Amino acid sequence: MAKNQKKVLNPIRVGNAVLIRTVTHYHTGRIVKITKNEIVLVDAAWVASTGRFTAALTNGTLEEVEPFPGPVAVNRGAIVDVTDWVKELPSTVK
Repeated sequence: MAKNQKKVLNPIRVGNAVLIRTVTHYHTGRIVKITKNEIVLVDAAWVASTGRFTAALTNGTLEEVEPFPGPVAVNRGAIVDVTDWVKELPSTVK
C-alpha cells in the first residue's frame, strides 16, 4: 500500500452504521450481527425514498423513513450494495 493511501474498510462489519440497498428497499441501521445469510441491524429504518441519492449519502437527507421498533434481519441474497452511513441514523417517521 502506498504511503498516501488510506486502508479501505468493508462497510459490512459489526458496529458500523450503514445504508443497505436491496433489490426492493433501502435500510439504515447499525450492524450487530453478520451471518452467512443475514445482516442484523438495530436502530434500523426502512427508507421508502432516499430522494437524491448523493444528498442522502453526503447530508443524511432522506425523503421517507419508517423506523423499525426492534432489530431487523436483511437477507444477504437480496443486497445490491452496502455503504457507510456517516450521519445520525434516522429514528423518526418522515
